[in-house]
Amino acid sequence: MTDPVVLVLLIPLLAAALLVAVPRYRLGAALNAAACLGTFAASIGLLVQRPATGAYLLVDDLNVVFVVLNGFVAATTSLFSASYVGHELAIGRLTARHLRFYHAMFQLMLFGMNLALVANNIGLMWVAVELATLTTVLMVGLYRTPEALEAAWKYFILGSVGIALALFGTILVYLAARPVVGEGLDAMVWTTLLAHAQDFDAPLLDIAFVFLLLGYGTKVGLVPLHAWLPDAHAEGPTPISAVLSGLLLNVALYALLRFKMLLAVNPLALAPGPLMIALGLLSVIFAGLMLYRRRDIKRLFAYSSIEHMGIIVFAFGLAGPIGNFAGLLQMTMHSLTKSAIFFSVGHVAQVKGTQRIGEIGGLTETHPLLGWGLVAGVAAIVGLPPFGVFAAEFLVVTSAFALHPVLAVGLVVGLLLAFGALLLRLTQVAFGPVRGGTAAGLGPLRMAHLPMFAHLALVLIAGIWLPPPLVAWFQHVAELLR
Repeated sequence: MTDPVVLVLLIPLLAAALLVAVPRYRLGAALNAAACLGTFAASIGLLVQRPATGAYLLVDDLNVVFVVLNGFVAATTSLFSASYVGHELAIGRLTARHLRFYHAMFQLMLFGMNLALVANNIGLMWVAVELATLTTVLMVGLYRTPEALEAAWKYFILGSVGIALALFGTILVYLAARPVVGEGLDAMVWTTLLAHAQDFDAPLLDIAFVFLLLGYGTKVGLVPLHAWLPDAHAEGPTPISAVLSGLLLNVALYALLRFKMLLAVNPLALAPGPLMIALGLLSVIFAGLMLYRRRDIKRLFAYSSIEHMGIIVFAFGLAGPIGNFAGLLQMTMHSLTKSAIFFSVGHVAQVKGTQRIGEIGGLTETHPLLGWGLVAGVAAIVGLPPFGVFAAEFLVVTSAFALHPVLAVGLVVGLLLAFGALLLRLTQVAFGPVRGGTAAGLGPLRMAHLPMFAHLALVLIAGIWLPPPLVAWFQHVAELLR
């Protein structure tokens, strides 16, 4: 019987090689979705069958959270993608050649993200994050317009700077570990590093974490390292926006959390919490202010992603059982909610013929399912009860008030700024006078409703009732994160 972790890696890698040669759009879309569903099924297998830890691969309670979430969102995004890119092909924005490339890159990106999540070697994890980044760079520029190429180039340049900083931080971790665990592979194996981190040179470990925070923080989209993210969302295909917000940001966050754990066990190392809290709070307040200036609907939700990644990093910076639990819950709820919003926004832009907020109006009247889906998504993402985001943000805010009341006030201000901006734009887009196209009867649109409402249903259920096994699992992971 094949190890599930092998399937999690092998299915997308083989699918990428196959999809390059598939000439027909419908067959390529079907194979892409089937491969994603197979990868998700394999990730579920990791819940019941854990492979032995090796020098290169590791499966534990922490990364299983990320791998299962990765598999689920990738699977639903592939279903949405089939209808979305079908419409783009029909109107001539993309060609069959573009779609072969797109589907192959989608699977290669999924392979890179999964490899980063299950890598036990910190060098291999860095390579996998870079692979996932490069594939998304190529997909952001898929439309080949000047704006799309500029966004892809900006993403490549800033992402390369970030990944270079992360590489330097990784090398410093190796140098800190070498006197304790010896030369070679052992000084790169994360489980070995964690077992001996209390003996590492603390100043060297401190400097390493600063570089890692800046490097992987660029990928997370933290302010002031965020500039690539709004352009990448606005100019790339919408399924890639869903994957960027829902998955790739989480992968970079995961890498950061792994290194945070090393500092936590070294009594002489600096506490990573204050640095994470500072960048998280800055991201929340800055994104909340910038939301009022957005005129493009995809850029609007890109800044919302920056805000929410700030909340998540802030929560993990608080640490402790409640802070870490809140961070995990917020991360999960954000991934599900934001991808659902992009499922809606992608087709809204198609039926209205524009991404300009000022040219979109009356959505609940002209396209009720899309309109009300967007209303539910925005209600969830701003933290209105009874959605799961409310429960997560409530935990973050109450923990912050208990530990750092002054910082908690700043966090609440940022949340209220984002709340007001998103509701203001939602009122115009969903309930304002009818503006933009009113295209209806586009068959592929109907396929997008199921992934969107499936995500929103899960977020709603999580806000009302969390299954006890899931709570116990998150509590255990929160303790592992220290």
